[in-house]
Amino acid sequence: MKVLVVGTGGVGAAVAAVARRRSFFERMVFADVDVSRPESVVAALDDPRFAAAQVDASDTASIAALARDADVVLNATDPRFNRQIFEAALETRCTYLDMAMTLSEPHPSEPYSKPGVKLGDLQFAEDDRWRDAGLLALVGIGVEPGLSDVFARYAADHLFSEIVEVAVRDGADLAVEGYAFAPTFSIWTTIEECLNPPLVWERERGFYTTEPFSEPEVFEFPEGIGPIECVNVEHEEVVLVPREIDCRRVTFKYGLGNEFIEVLKTLHKLGLDATEPVSVRGVEVAPRDLVAAALPDPATLGDRMQGKTCAGTFLTGTGKDGAPRATYLYHVLDNDWSMREYGSQAVVLQTALNPVVALELLAAGTWTGNGVKGPEAFPADPFLDLLASYGSPHGQSERSYD
Repeated sequence: MKVLVVGTGGVGAAVAAVARRRSFFERMVFADVDVSRPESVVAALDDPRFAAAQVDASDTASIAALARDADVVLNATDPRFNRQIFEAALETRCTYLDMAMTLSEPHPSEPYSKPGVKLGDLQFAEDDRWRDAGLLALVGIGVEPGLSDVFARYAADHLFSEIVEVAVRDGADLAVEGYAFAPTFSIWTTIEECLNPPLVWERERGFYTTEPFSEPEVFEFPEGIGPIECVNVEHEEVVLVPREIDCRRVTFKYGLGNEFIEVLKTLHKLGLDATEPVSVRGVEVAPRDLVAAALPDPATLGDRMQGKTCAGTFLTGTGKDGAPRATYLYHVLDNDWSMREYGSQAVVLQTALNPVVALELLAAGTWTGNGVKGPEAFPADPFLDLLASYGSPHGQSERSYD
């Protein structure tokens, strides 16, 4: 397998650190608009299988020129570049993977009750083209979406005879020393998913939206993290899971914390979440890009971070034995371990592990298919077994449910 990784930010660099220990691929090229980033990553790896290249992720032709020498394209950029990378992979007959899907557009008149263009709609609209080409686009294969969807598939296959709700819940007790405000993941993506109208799916109602940060609930996170208030946030699992998993409801809630929510609301109030450029002394700058540039790079914060991050899927319904069941399938990463083991902070490493596991399953022929599919379309057991062999197994917590 020859892999082209487009984007060499924190997650792309963590993909390199994880892949270095595996033998399933022949060559892995890391590409970025700033070629010094992949060059630095590759130099540190000291492994002839890795190479660096320059690419403009906004230009399909630029991506395709590199992809012609690859079998697989892994998109590790912000989702604003998905359409170009997705198209370049199809054009060059490569398998495609990403960790976040094409962006949504709110309903023009009723954004907080009706969806407009949903996350991934543009990719799923291309399903027939990928099927006709006999190619696979595996979308949303990070941690959330990604591992969370694998958990839903595992639960449907092994734990439940009927699922009432698939409730993805994410929380952490991470702290960054020396910063009053320092997001641990891409602020560009965080603004996008947190300020857009959250999406909910119900079998009887279909898709609908709510106000950002709606329906707060306190969720108990495992392994010492404890109770955290979680709120509705737009996320791909709500789109992906109902396509394959028989259930009544799908939700996504994130433990952001009041301070983080207030910062996001202030950015929105000031228009600093906007993606359209404005003129600043004759220079065109997108306000959101300015915010991202002004904040510390999340990939560089690992040595200042302490604590754990948890991603997981909470399922309620009827167990295989016919009794009520509530189970939280989860993955916890301790930042001390991730820095010591891979040199990457916990949030980006937790995201990066999963596409590498998927690549290995695809290389072995364990996961196969064509068309545009999410992780929940594939058997979960080999994924979870391989993740454990990477030294990062998942956990399972049974909860009370009436």
